This record gives sequence, structure tokens and C-alpha cells, in this order.
Amino acid sequence: MVHIIDTEHPWDVYSVNSGHAEVITCLEWDQSGSRLLSADADGHIKCWSMTDHLANSWENTVGSTVEGDPVVALSWLHNGVKLALHVEKSGASNFGEKFSRVKFSPSLTLFGGKPMEGWIAVTISGLVTVSLLKPNGQVLTSTESLCRLRCRVALADVAFTGGGNIVVATSDGSSTSPVQFYKVCVSVVNEKCKIDTEILPSLFMRCTTDPARKDKYPAITHLKFLARDMSEQVLLCASNQNSSIVECWSLRKEGLPVNNIFQQISPVVGDKQPMILKWRILSATNDLDRVSAVALPKLPISLTNTDLKVANDTKFFPGLGLALAFHDGSVHIVHRLSLQMMAVFYGSSSQRPVDEQTIKRQRTAGPLVHFKAMQLSWTSLALAGIDSHGKLSMLRISPSMGHVLDMNTSLRHLLFLLEYCMVTGYDWWDILLHVQPNMVQNLVEKLHEEYMRQSAALQQVLSTRIVAMKASLCKLSSSTIARVCDYHAKLFLIAISCTLKSLLRPHFLNTPDKSPGDRLTEICSKITDIDIDKVMINLKTEEFVLEMTTLQSLQQLIQWVGDFVLYLLASLPNQGSPVRPGHSFLRDGASLGMFRELMVVIRIWGLLKPSCLPVYTATSDTQDSMSLLFRLLTKLWLCCREENHITEPDDTLIDECCLLPSQLLIPNIDWLPINDGIISKLQNKQLVRLQFGKAPGLVGHTVSSQFDAFVRAPGQPKIDHLRRLHLGAYPTEECKSCTRCGCVTMLKSPNKVTAVKQWEQRWIKNCLCGGLWRRMPLSYS
Repeated sequence: MVHIIDTEHPWDVYSVNSGHAEVITCLEWDQSGSRLLSADADGHIKCWSMTDHLANSWENTVGSTVEGDPVVALSWLHNGVKLALHVEKSGASNFGEKFSRVKFSPSLTLFGGKPMEGWIAVTISGLVTVSLLKPNGQVLTSTESLCRLRCRVALADVAFTGGGNIVVATSDGSSTSPVQFYKVCVSVVNEKCKIDTEILPSLFMRCTTDPARKDKYPAITHLKFLARDMSEQVLLCASNQNSSIVECWSLRKEGLPVNNIFQQISPVVGDKQPMILKWRILSATNDLDRVSAVALPKLPISLTNTDLKVANDTKFFPGLGLALAFHDGSVHIVHRLSLQMMAVFYGSSSQRPVDEQTIKRQRTAGPLVHFKAMQLSWTSLALAGIDSHGKLSMLRISPSMGHVLDMNTSLRHLLFLLEYCMVTGYDWWDILLHVQPNMVQNLVEKLHEEYMRQSAALQQVLSTRIVAMKASLCKLSSSTIARVCDYHAKLFLIAISCTLKSLLRPHFLNTPDKSPGDRLTEICSKITDIDIDKVMINLKTEEFVLEMTTLQSLQQLIQWVGDFVLYLLASLPNQGSPVRPGHSFLRDGASLGMFRELMVVIRIWGLLKPSCLPVYTATSDTQDSMSLLFRLLTKLWLCCREENHITEPDDTLIDECCLLPSQLLIPNIDWLPINDGIISKLQNKQLVRLQFGKAPGLVGHTVSSQFDAFVRAPGQPKIDHLRRLHLGAYPTEECKSCTRCGCVTMLKSPNKVTAVKQWEQRWIKNCLCGGLWRRMPLSYS
């Protein structure tokens, strides 16, 4: 069986029968987390993909086989994307200085430079097999021997070079044998996969050449490149029954000394000196307890000073450490180059050793529970491991690595990693583990400040990601939880605005550069008239003509815009209460401007198809509800249109908003419910014990009367949060929910209209907040 678990709902495990007849030896995720490779002891490799982009629904699509030859190492081919972090520049204002794109070639490219997808595996008999996934779904597979003289491979690892080559490291398991390295080049010739291999310099572990330790560590138990894209640095661990030693090696170019006789004949000048590649030991540990598992960091940190000395405020940066698990149950975080101790964790089964006698007693007391396999999260702030009893554990690794750092330095580390996730699109779940309620306000403000320093183009690219990030941060504090609703509403507003504007088409082909949507924004910001019809006159109404069926199909989204504007204006008199959802919109000029533009568009569409207009329940038949709301909305927008000169709404506007409940029925807004994930339950830093298949009770935030807006009573009608359709109290349609924000929507589209399909394509792979989808049971409550 293969068990797939999302960290936010670890009790909700999805188990799939792998179909492997032999024991599974390797599991490997791709960079997006949407595909998984599994390989077994019979040489079968299977590629698993999400079905319908659901995190708890997987199927085996393609695979390859090296019959009867167990796979010892497996990796996806490199896609050529590498964004390095510059820790020493974490204080810089420009994201371009903090994070830079590293020139890195994909393992194989298609026409036009697009990376070709596929995987590489090394087998126990010294074969290397490469499978390439063609765009049409076919698989090209080729198998070659690593070298002419094939020998047993007990351990192997794969890394990639910047030039597009692959480096394979192998060991036969004996520390007296050399660790061999091979360069593998993959190409496609005449629609067939071709593999070329070349032997690189090998090395012997230092402990075997030291007379004092010559026969002390007979077996190499772990062989790992320090990173998938760092083929020049390798980590080796040799062990005996009770202890281990770890060594870090680096491949360097060195000048070859030329004998004086040859110097006299032909003097070596400058670059002409012959160079040779040579492995040099960087660091080694003293005798350690027996190592049971190794986990390596994934952050591509770029240190300008290549030696082992690092600036004081960054020497405890999380991405610099790798994790070693020991048979006594402890886990050590050590510097990835110097192997110096950075932090120590003691598992629940291992007592913290006090003196030498305790250690001796522990060793004689029989086998302790220890990690058999470990994996560091992307930013190295969490460590997942499976122990010898089959329990899955998650350790929180402090950004300060257990050392006492001042609050500002810790916050700066978290902020720097949040910015990295914002730029790359990686999940920031493990960073949230370290955010305390008192940090939330500070982090949200600092993140906004850093975002506002970026260029307008980059701000536009990251505009939705920063809103999703703020929402997940605000969820962690009871004083900011109401703002979560505002941020999700803002994501929804941005999506609606983009979708509706994209439906507008210029009337003539030879129109100016600006699209109708851009012109709409420009005219609405210039014309500050409070009368909707006077604003409408300035627009070319022929650009807003759509088919009647399209307009009718958009009614639910149009209704949400109308309802939200009415709700906001009606809540203006209570603006002093920040715990009310919608509060932050009252000072957000950009969002109010978007609502104003959409109301103008809706007004024009209402002339074509009156039934697409939002429905209001008014006390007077003669009242023009849209004109009234537009007038009040414009007055509120004028107060905060300039971010630096926000003025308070005048008494006349507040009085008019006070009268709204007597003129129109104020709708109930369906906010997202409080998420049932685990992140809010981990605030108090206490150990949380969970059971597979059994969701824990809602501990976390105490839901008081001020949060009634987020809670649904059982039997109350449920809503499709993205289509704005009512599903009924007990939905009969299959639904999916977001693993991060809890947003619920129907799995299959009930609509066939192109405009609605375009809207649904926006969130087919991910929720609007960026989270993955998971299938929900039909009887969800």
C-alpha cells in the first residue's frame, strides 16, 4: 500500500493499493507534489498522478521496468528551475537581490527549450535506466550499464549539474571499497532515448585510511548528495553495530603541479596550468551513536563566502542544517558543511541523557524507538519521520535552531522565508508552525511593506498570493480571525473582476492598445460622479454587448457583488468594530474602486438582460436600488481612494447608511467556515497526538458570539463558495474542499456556458488561496 497524507489533515489518510508485488524500495515526489514515483525490489517503477487534481484521489498512469533488478535510487529529471536565496541579503528591499534565478539547464529539453519530463533510476546490478514522458503520453525508456565492469550497488544517489548532466554516486556497501561517481548524459536520437556514461573521480572514506579507525566502521550505511542540484558535495556515513561516523566531501578543481624540468621547457603561464578534479574532505564528525536516518535541506541557499564561516545572525538559519536520526531516538541538526551541532531533539521514547551512566544504561536496555526514514520540509522548519513502530511524527524546528535569538531576528527569518514562498509559489504551511498569535499583526504589516517596495509588474504577479498568505497568517490569532474572511472575499473579488472584464471585447479590431477592461478602470477612476448613469455615458456601451445566455449564467456572481456592496455600506455605521467581517474593506480604496467598476458593468448588462441584475428586496417599488448603492459606494470610495490621504466618512454618508436597513433587506453573507485543519491546534507548543481516520475535536480557537458569522448550525443550507449556488442542507452532489482554507465547491460543473467554464478553469487545479483540493464524502456536515 502507498499512504498519502496532507499535513493540514494528517488523520485523513488516503491509501492506495500500489500493485507492486515486491517490497517498495523508493518513493519520490515531483517538484509540484502532484505526481509520485514508486519503485520496488523487482525493478518495476510506477508513476502516480492526481485524478481531477484531488489530493486524496490517485491513479497509476505510466511506468517502466528493469525486470528482476531491485531499484536502489530514483529521481525525477531536473526541470532547469533554480531560485537561490541570499541569506546575507535578507535585509535588502528588492526581491531580485534576495532571490536570484540561477542559470541551470534542464536534464533534457524539447523543441523551444521546454524541459522534458521523466525519471532516472539506478539498480542493484549497476544499471541506470531513464524514462522520458513525451507530450503525447508515450514513454521512451532506455537502460545502460554505469560502466563496463558491472558490480553490486548497495547505495546510490542522483544529482544534477548546471550544464544539464546527471551525476550518479554508488557504493557496494563496504567502507573499504571506493565510492564511485559517474556522469550520465541523456539525449533523444531518432525518437529513441540514448544514455552515455562517463567515470568521474572516486573517493575512499577518510575513516578507512586512518590507522586508528581502519576496521572500526566496516559498512557505508548512508550516501547522499547534499542537494539534488549540488553534485559537488556529498555526505557519507559509515557504521558498525553501535556507532557511526559522518563525513562531508567536496569536489574541487585543483591545479596539477608541473615538474621543474617541464617548466624550463615550456613555462606555465596563468590559465594554462593543467587542472584536475579531486575530492577533498570538508569535515568529519567524531564517533557518534549509530545513525538510523538522514534528512537533507532543500533550500538552495547561496552563501557568498564559500568557506564554513557564516555571519553571526545567519549561522542558525534553518536551511543550513541537515538532520541525523540515531538509534537512541534522538535527532541532531548539524551544519550541512561543517557538521557542527546546531540543535538536538529527544523523542518521547528516549530520555534526555544526563550523564555517562545514563547513556550506558540506555544502550544495554534493548532497542529503542528511532526514526527509520525522515524528510525535511521545503524551508527546513518541520521534519517528518516514520519510526521503527510505524508511527508518523512531525517535529517543529525553530528558526533559531534552539538558540536564543532576539524577537526581531526570528521575525526576520520567518519574513524572509515567507517572501521566498511568495515568489516561488511553494507551500508555506511549515512556516505557520512557528508564528505565535502575538507575531501575526507584525508579520502581516512587514510582509505588506516589503511587497509595496517591489516594482508594479512584480506586485501584479504576486497580488493574489500575498492576500492568501495574509489570510493564513490572520487565522492564527483570535484578534485577527475576522480579517481572514475579508482576505478571502478580496481574492474572490479579484477573480470576479478579472473574469468579467475579460469577457469585454473591443467593438472594432483597429482599437487603441488598451483593452475595454483597462479603459473601464481608467474612466471610473477619472470620473468621480456619484450618479451611475453619468459614469455609464462615458463608456462605449457596444463593447459591453454579450449573449443573453452568458449574462444569465453569470447572475450568481453578479448577485454576490450586489449583496457584498449592500452589506459593506450597511455595516459602515459599525465600522469601529474590527472583529466584524468586512471591516478592512471600508478603508480599502482599491477594492471599493473594483466594486464601483463592476456595478457600472452590471448596470449596462442590466439594460440588455434585466434578469441578470442583482435581486434586492426593497420597501419601495419606485426605488432605484443600484443608483442608491452606487451613490453611497462612490462617496465612501472618495474618502479612501488615495492610500496616503484617507479621510473619515462624513455624517451625511453615515446617516444615509444607517437608513439602508429600512430601505433594503440586508443579506446574510456566507463566509468561509473556520477551517478544521491542524495548524490552529498547534499554537500552544504542546505535543498533539492524533489517530489515523479520526478527526480531532475543534480545540484551537474558542468560538464565541463574535464569530457566529463563521459557524453553521447542523442542517443549515450549505453553499458552493465559488459558484455561489445553494447545495441544500444535505448535498447530493459530490463536492471538494480546499486543504488550506476550507472552501467548498462542487466537483463537477453543472453549467455548459463558456463564460462559466472560463470562471471554473481559474480554480480547477488549486483553490483561489492556492491550496490543493480534496474530495469530500457525500454526507459531509
